Amino acid sequence: MKAFLAGFILGIAALVAGVWIYFSSGRAPVAVTAPSMPFEKLLARTALRARIGKESPKEPPIPADEANLLAGAKIYKENCAICHGLPDQPKTAIAEGLYPRPPQLLHGVGVTDDPAWETHWKATNGIRLSGMPGFNGKLTETQLWQVSQLLAHADKLSDGVKKTLTEPSAGPSR
Repeated sequence: MKAFLAGFILGIAALVAGVWIYFSSGRAPVAVTAPSMPFEKLLARTALRARIGKESPKEPPIPADEANLLAGAKIYKENCAICHGLPDQPKTAIAEGLYPRPPQLLHGVGVTDDPAWETHWKATNGIRLSGMPGFNGKLTETQLWQVSQLLAHADKLSDGVKKTLTEPSAGPSR
């Protein structure tokens, strides 16, 4: 039994040493253009799903009505569109330069299949190692829910909300 335990401890130590050498020798891909590390996507996705699942789902405290969707569209344009895009617009240079690439939330399915509370969690807390910032303290709880409702219902937006998303923003006032 002692030999097994010693072998087990030695195996764990060798694994830790191998990982340390991999990272400290400059072999790990750290550039945005480099391929993923082994198991990187799997581990990140698994950890994110587990953490979100650990949080209790919340029902949105605001309805997905026209006023909240319009407000959510304005907030999205100001805070999210630079990375996550706008309808019928190409990806921005910032979105192209991030790794992992941010999903284009208003193209195709986006996150309309995610419940609003999940999008709210991601917008509030951010996602580590992805470039997704957390907006807790930057946007109010109502604003976070408005954006979450917008994205949860992005496949069935009214023409007025779509117009708010697609019309050019007014330039800065002088």
